[in-house]
Amino acid sequence: MDITIHASFLPQDDPDAAIAFYRDALGFEVRNDVGQDTIRWITVGPPNQPDTAIVLHPPLVDPGLTDDERKTITEMMAKGTFATIVLATKDLDGLFDKVQATGAEVIQEPTDQPYGVRDCAFRDPAGNHVRINQA
Repeated sequence: MDITIHASFLPQDDPDAAIAFYRDALGFEVRNDVGQDTIRWITVGPPNQPDTAIVLHPPLVDPGLTDDERKTITEMMAKGTFATIVLATKDLDGLFDKVQATGAEVIQEPTDQPYGVRDCAFRDPAGNHVRINQA
């Protein structure tokens, strides 16, 4: 069996800020931008991995959500506890410096973890936890 990750979804509540973070800070390419104003689905991904993507989506437009669920999602996004993605790079310190220079919120500077991983972490503009491991 041959299975790959094709797309993963992260919420965004400010499309332009999301593009600035994922394109300008992380270096992903914008592959698609569908919708209008603040209700946009934006597909981004690493330039050297055309078959792997992240879809940045408006989290509150699902008609199946109740008002209480929308409130909970909004509160969790504000706290940074709603969604997480783990990325990897060969140059953790260089990428950390580049992302930090854009003004992104640092959760953790590059650290050697006791379980054997060297990593750092940021919050994207929507509050998503973006953890980056040393490859």
